[in-house]
Amino acid sequence: MHHLLPLLVAVPLLGAALLVAVGRRLPRIAVEITGFAVSGATAALALVLLLDSSPPMVEWVGGWLPVGGESVGIVVVGDGPALGMATLVSLLTLAALAYSWRYFDEPPRGHRGAFTALMLVFQGAMCGFAIAGDLFNAFVFFELMSVTAYALTGYRIDDPKAVQGALTFGVVNSLGAYTMLMGIALLYARTGELAMAKIGRGLDTAAGHGGPDALVLASFVLVLTGLLVKSAAVPFHFWLPDAHAVAPTPVCMLLSGVMVELGAYGVWRVYGTVFAGPGGIPAADLTRALVTLGTLTAATGAVMCWYQRHIKRLLAYSTVAHTGLFLVGLGLLTPEGDDGVALYMLGHAGVKAALFACAGVLLDRYGSVDEHALYGRARELRTTAVLFAVGALGLAGLPPFGTALGKAVTEEAAGGPLTVVYVAASAITAGAVLRVTARVFLGLGPRPENADSDLETSGSGEEPETSGLLSRIPDTMTTVPAVLLAAALAVGVGPGFGDLVARSVNEAGSGGAHASVHWTLPGVLLGLASTALAVALAGLAVTRPHWTAAPDWARPLRRLQSGHVGDYVAWLLVGATLLGALALPGVLGG
Repeated sequence: MHHLLPLLVAVPLLGAALLVAVGRRLPRIAVEITGFAVSGATAALALVLLLDSSPPMVEWVGGWLPVGGESVGIVVVGDGPALGMATLVSLLTLAALAYSWRYFDEPPRGHRGAFTALMLVFQGAMCGFAIAGDLFNAFVFFELMSVTAYALTGYRIDDPKAVQGALTFGVVNSLGAYTMLMGIALLYARTGELAMAKIGRGLDTAAGHGGPDALVLASFVLVLTGLLVKSAAVPFHFWLPDAHAVAPTPVCMLLSGVMVELGAYGVWRVYGTVFAGPGGIPAADLTRALVTLGTLTAATGAVMCWYQRHIKRLLAYSTVAHTGLFLVGLGLLTPEGDDGVALYMLGHAGVKAALFACAGVLLDRYGSVDEHALYGRARELRTTAVLFAVGALGLAGLPPFGTALGKAVTEEAAGGPLTVVYVAASAITAGAVLRVTARVFLGLGPRPENADSDLETSGSGEEPETSGLLSRIPDTMTTVPAVLLAAALAVGVGPGFGDLVARSVNEAGSGGAHASVHWTLPGVLLGLASTALAVALAGLAVTRPHWTAAPDWARPLRRLQSGHVGDYVAWLLVGATLLGALALPGVLGG
């Protein structure tokens, strides 16, 4: 079975090449069926390999096997977490393609199939990043993923806002990729290796009893900066709201549903394989770095989410907040923390993709994603209203959603004050989504003022992504989010699913130490508490609209989202410096 691993990348890339070559000669229905079939075949392959991934598979692509312990080949690894991420990527891409069935305006003559082809390249690149066993090829797939995402974000090239969002996305993420490449070069200079496991052994051998030095710290900071940019951790996060505000809805489903999670997965994979030994970064320093940045990310994302009226930006900031929670869990460096984050990611992927799908319904029905302008206008969209409300409850961590199980396991591993961070961030972000539900779909509370803000785009007057405003919502645009929410629920209620995920994660990253995953009374109570707090916050916001007006202390935070690429680049440098400062004590101690 291990020989099939490269097909996870090859199948979608070949499918994309086919569409580029002949798509302009095919009817649109044939193009979309082809894309759906290719994406579905990749998802089926990923699932088959995942079910057969014990023991982990290793494949040297093209038969370039190591000779005398040395190699120039490309190695891919098919353990549980890698194949789990590839499966998640493929299933979510399949859902996004199903949602976008006959979605956009008919593309210009000569470019039919371009969107579907880009989606397949995006899928192949993300699968490649998930299973990459060496750092350089992880970087290659990282860049392919990024370049495709830039093109998809700016797909509506005639819209200046889309071009600006894609440019911001491209500049910041390209700089993140360059830092990652420089870090890889330093590691190669030290060890002469590119395979992650061999780099880790090389660092341990080179360090001897002396521990890590400045070169190791520099490589760690550079590589993790690239990964944290992709995961939109504060202060590397500024590109994400700008990109989500303009990207097509199916693309937003993938950006927030799985691409950001891949950044966090990369942090877990690279540290555990490369930097976790005696020649790497001490565990205490990584914990300090990730917990500090994660807490800052969760708090910033939650506050910014609450004060948004642009619904897609609101959802984007909720992604930032939950990314912070993922990083805190990973920073615990415990099997329980890893297991909880894995389950949290799976549940979050379904919930967030479903919420963006519902936001797309509003955009294509009313030409707006402005919470104020849409006040009470969506009363007719009862199914979408239910889906949006259910998604908000899933975001809050209401049992028995998968988000609730993952949150409960991670909270138990974190304990103490960090539990407050989990409850507060999930409650505030979910409260903001429930507030939108109450105002837009139910028309509750006083009519909000529609004056545009000088600090953000309002989301009003947007161009629909279909050929015109929809008079009837296609079944695919409601069926897909319903299925995604059902999948998020299944993560929490599937018999034995939590233990299966935990066993897979622990075998790959915890030396085989197995942590039991199950519902506990404290976890259920904390999930109910965060949900109740979310409902209370939404109720207060609806009845007292001034609660959603940014106070003086929050305005400077909002002004940081300036839209100027130069500002975002400066913050990237600040973030890299902060990451180095947080990891420095272990190197000095060595």
